[in-house]
Amino acid sequence: MKLYLVRHTRLSIESGICYGQADVDVAPGFHDEVAAIRTKLSGIKPVNRAFDGFYTSPLQRCHKLADALGYGEAVADERLKELNFGDWELQQWDAIPRPVFDRWASDYAHSSPPNGETFADLHQRARNFVEELRQRHAGQDVLVVTHGGLIRALLADVLNMPLKGLFRFEVDYGSVTQLSLEGEIPRIGFVNR
Repeated sequence: MKLYLVRHTRLSIESGICYGQADVDVAPGFHDEVAAIRTKLSGIKPVNRAFDGFYTSPLQRCHKLADALGYGEAVADERLKELNFGDWELQQWDAIPRPVFDRWASDYAHSSPPNGETFADLHQRARNFVEELRQRHAGQDVLVVTHGGLIRALLADVLNMPLKGLFRFEVDYGSVTQLSLEGEIPRIGFVNR
């Protein structure tokens, strides 16, 4: 199975705000960003040819992108949401008390923001989603529109690295990451066309 992970486009939110699972809308340059993503994907599948599977996070920033790509109706799946930051959602990062933030940041894999989830939780739901895809779409091409945290979790999984290293990966808005999950050794690719 080839899994194409598309990160949503830029958002209509001030910088420095924690937004995780908050349902933030897309930024005004959305249509230009969609055109750039379509160009990247056109080398894989022309718009008139559907992917074998097409999934999206239900949050509007992903759902709008999935609709705009032109590959048909995407299946919304709750497991594709970004990390739940709980009480920190829509708060300024700088407003979170420094000792509380530092405690979380030192072990975000196993520690959660108040009323939120850990990266281990996000990682597990991402793995469950991919395992289901492997059974349903063996040998097929699957397109998933999702979030940076989920893409990082899947990269860590494929590379068999600890979750603590997740933020070593830069996952740009509108990026396309390819995971080839065929055979014993998974492969990673980045679509830059």
